[in-house]
Amino acid sequence: MFPWIGSRPITSIAPKDLLELLRRVEGRGAIETTHRVQQNCGQVFRYAVATGLIDSDPSRDLRGALPPWRPEHYPALTDPRQVGALLRDIDAYQGGFLTRCALQLSALLFVRPGELRRAEWSEINLDAAEWRIPAPKMKGRVMHIVPLAKQAMAVLRELEPLTGPNGWVFPGNRTNGEPMSENTVNAALRRLGYSRAVMTAHGFRGMASTMLHELGWPSGVVERQLSHAERNTVKAAYNHAEHLPERRRMMQAWADHLDKLRRDQTPKTALHTATK
Repeated sequence: MFPWIGSRPITSIAPKDLLELLRRVEGRGAIETTHRVQQNCGQVFRYAVATGLIDSDPSRDLRGALPPWRPEHYPALTDPRQVGALLRDIDAYQGGFLTRCALQLSALLFVRPGELRRAEWSEINLDAAEWRIPAPKMKGRVMHIVPLAKQAMAVLRELEPLTGPNGWVFPGNRTNGEPMSENTVNAALRRLGYSRAVMTAHGFRGMASTMLHELGWPSGVVERQLSHAERNTVKAAYNHAEHLPERRRMMQAWADHLDKLRRDQTPKTALHTATK
């Protein structure tokens, strides 16, 4: 917004001016960002009202002028028997080795799919058993620490001779220097028989969140490990290590719990069988 209205007197900005700029963002298809920008502008205008600079907040007059934004729902398996069947299917995956490793780490680390496929060896410290994702790669633009359980370390040590010690952890098949395609993990799930309505790459996050809460882990610890955006970006920059000792314990307990579900040989549920 600053290049267009940042230097203008706040008293000169009318609802139609704001709407014109918001529609630039909307035109890119970024509906969520459009609403977030409107909210941020509204905070500025409300402060101006409170301090007597203007009489009203022009962003309030735009109610109904923008298309509504509804958070996308990512289907996820959360029934322990179904999760166990999924883990066994992943271990038996007959596609590419890198894809199987990506599926395994998706379950163990529950980072965003884009964060996983763009992981670089320079970010991973196997000696310290942690992965530090740089701020520019994160949705909230704050560096994020992912403790690595023994099971995740084992997957990475298998990968390192193949794709390490530098560059992408999951390089793409093409020779253009790009990482693994964003569709790879979802395509692998489809190949395993899990429809889009049942499980997605992003669904590993919902799976972990639901099950970790059910296992009794504190919400603050789970949410911090999910890297759900801190509203105060400055505060978040200093909080990337918040709850880290407990997060380390949680990540190892989560990996151990997945091993337990994997060993449970309960027959696949009707839901899973129906997706085959």
